[in-house]
Amino acid sequence: MDTRRSNIMKIILITIYTVLTISGLVLMKKGGNPGTVSVQNGDITLGMNLISLAGFICYICSFLLFTRIVVMFDLSYIMPICTGIVQVITLIASYFIFKEQISKQGIIGAALVIIGIVVMNFKTK
Repeated sequence: MDTRRSNIMKIILITIYTVLTISGLVLMKKGGNPGTVSVQNGDITLGMNLISLAGFICYICSFLLFTRIVVMFDLSYIMPICTGIVQVITLIASYFIFKEQISKQGIIGAALVIIGIVVMNFKTK
């Protein structure tokens, strides 16, 4: 039962990481403001609109969560899976939210990523 609970917790953390990463990317793009940093008289100021700031905060939180996820899994296993999932969902989100076109190569690439994730999860005896 303890292993099952641990596995569920891992899946929840990866899901939260994915949601925060995609939200961060989408909000930063939607905000359209990369931010400005200036230093005057020893003071550092950061200028950013609220939508971009929300995206920035989501993305920072996703990074902090990912540092925890990396410790929980083998790096050679979790890195390709997480980045693959984020890449595919980003492709889909950009199509629906920003009306960006997806090329045939993009669809083939996304399919290959999905196939790779499935292959990585096959249990070997």
